[in-house]
Amino acid sequence: MPANPSYGKERDIHAPVEPCELPDGIRLVYADDRDRRHAVALEEAALLDFGQVKAFRKPPAYRGQRNFPGWWWSATTRSHVLYESWLERHHVIEADRDARVVAISGQPFELAWPAGKKQLRHVPDLLCRMLEGHVVVTDCRPVSRADEQFRHKAAVTAAACGHIGWDYRLVGEPDPVWAANLRWLAGYPRFGDEHLEELLVSLFTSAQPLSAARQAGDPIRVRPVMFHLLWRGRLSADLGIPLGETTILTACADPVEAA
Repeated sequence: MPANPSYGKERDIHAPVEPCELPDGIRLVYADDRDRRHAVALEEAALLDFGQVKAFRKPPAYRGQRNFPGWWWSATTRSHVLYESWLERHHVIEADRDARVVAISGQPFELAWPAGKKQLRHVPDLLCRMLEGHVVVTDCRPVSRADEQFRHKAAVTAAACGHIGWDYRLVGEPDPVWAANLRWLAGYPRFGDEHLEELLVSLFTSAQPLSAARQAGDPIRVRPVMFHLLWRGRLSADLGIPLGETTILTACADPVEAA
């Protein structure tokens, strides 16, 4: 199992983040559950429980706004996760579906460091805690908007995460078909028919087209359970093509290993 989640298909892929020296005086700032700010050394950050902190900042809302912030109800955390754009929302959904992810925080903290007479700041987009305990920090930005200033901040963030013992990812825009399929499956995070679930998993032990699900019963009852199993990773399919009757489905013995 890879230490770092690698999701779906990306329409644009960032160049690798250039390594850089960790700036002197860098601090991590977070907001506790009472919205009080605390600045700590990077060495202390590994001890923080980001499931107990608030989003560091709330996105503004105004007329003519070009991005679309909001809150995603996470089946993983059973709480809302903040996102500042639809791109961030997509990667929250990816994390929510990943069986290896046990906690998700949006806008989790700020990094602040001196640069001459200025103070530079950066708030990463997501923090995920994985099943085995390690942490993955993610920045979401279209490649076309990753200018030199942003890439410098990404490099410092990667260096800070490495110092703490976390992983860092810089991700771009997803393939639109993959993203549309994932949004559809996200509508089926829970379904309570265990007998039908096992019947479908058994039916797709060998690869078959989606239309074979009719063998399990009335499509009105069967389809939602099938989509739920695709969401959970107990069934797999190529989500890079539109879901349809000819989509090939295969059962997965272990969603964690399949992720």
